[in-house]
Amino acid sequence: MASSENQPERQVAYIALGSNMGDRDRLLVQALNQLNDRPDIDVLRISGLYETDPVGYTDQPPFLNMAAALSTSLEPVELLRAMLGIEAELGRKRDIRWGPRTIDLDLLLYDDVRMDVQELTLPHPRMLERAFVLVPLRDVITQDHELFAQVDREARRALQDGGEGIALWNTINWHNASAPLES
Repeated sequence: MASSENQPERQVAYIALGSNMGDRDRLLVQALNQLNDRPDIDVLRISGLYETDPVGYTDQPPFLNMAAALSTSLEPVELLRAMLGIEAELGRKRDIRWGPRTIDLDLLLYDDVRMDVQELTLPHPRMLERAFVLVPLRDVITQDHELFAQVDREARRALQDGGEGIALWNTINWHNASAPLES
């Protein structure tokens, strides 16, 4: 995309989305729509919806997890703050670490940026350890990304080792995300 002098250059970011409270698939679509409705964010690609067993705090319902590739003119911390705002709007409460949530949005990768500041570490420090992140991320990450081979390898390994409680649950036609979802 060509940028004019007044428009900041757009970067590609990869995010993970999850929900295990309420109407999980609707909440994920709402989060995607809220991201895409912003003039500084475009949702480029989305993964399938995967139902996953909870990790960490396991006394809770299963999650629906997915990933999305975004084009954005926001800097990484600004994008994170926009995502946290969407979580708040959709009723996210942070009561129990790894506990139940209406929506969870995690910034995994921002172009090839590596950073470690108080608010944000990129790439996400635990993403390569989590099948519920790796498998959906593999659906949307481009082969030219520096971490593609590692994401692909680790996702395949997780699925070969029994799937770690992850199964494709549904897909969303992103260009018509308001259409009813089929389970």
